[in-house]
Amino acid sequence: MVRKKAPSGTPALVALEAAGVAHTVHPYEHDASSDVGYGLEAAQVLGIPPEQVFKTLMAVVDGALTVAVVPVTGKLDLKALAHAVGGKKAAMAEKPAAERATGYVVGGISPLGQRTAHPTVVDETAELFDTVYVSGGRRGLDVGLAPADLVRLTGAVVADIARD
Repeated sequence: MVRKKAPSGTPALVALEAAGVAHTVHPYEHDASSDVGYGLEAAQVLGIPPEQVFKTLMAVVDGALTVAVVPVTGKLDLKALAHAVGGKKAAMAEKPAAERATGYVVGGISPLGQRTAHPTVVDETAELFDTVYVSGGRRGLDVGLAPADLVRLTGAVVADIARD
C-alpha cells in the first residue's frame, strides 16, 4: 500500500497546495519588538513595496464575522465594508473571537485556510498588481499570489474598502 505524504505547513499553505494555485512562500524572522505593524514589517524585511502587502482584518457586520483584506498602508473603512456585503453596521471583531474563528493568531491571520469560511472582501487596489502578499498563517510568513486567485479561493467580493 502506498501512502500519500500528508500536506504540511499552515492551513493557508495547505489550501494553496490543495487548490494547485501558483504561489511563493516568504518566511522571515518576525521581530516581536517591532512597532511598525506586522504587514509593514513584512514589506520592509522582504523588500516588497508596502502597497503590495495586504493585511487580513476580522470585523463583525450585522452580527456576522467578515474578513477584510486591505493594503498595510491603509485603514479599513468599516462603513464601506458593511456596504460591500450588503450590511448596515460594522465593527472590528474582538481578538479572541477572530482567533477562534480563523484558527490563526492576530498578526498571522491569513485570508486563506481559515477554520470556518466567512464572507470576505478584498480591497480593489489588489487588482493593480500581478502579485499580492498576504499572511501565510503565522507571524513571520507571507505568501505571494495573483489577486484573482486570492479572490477565487476566498470567494471574495472586490470593493473599495480601504482609506489612507
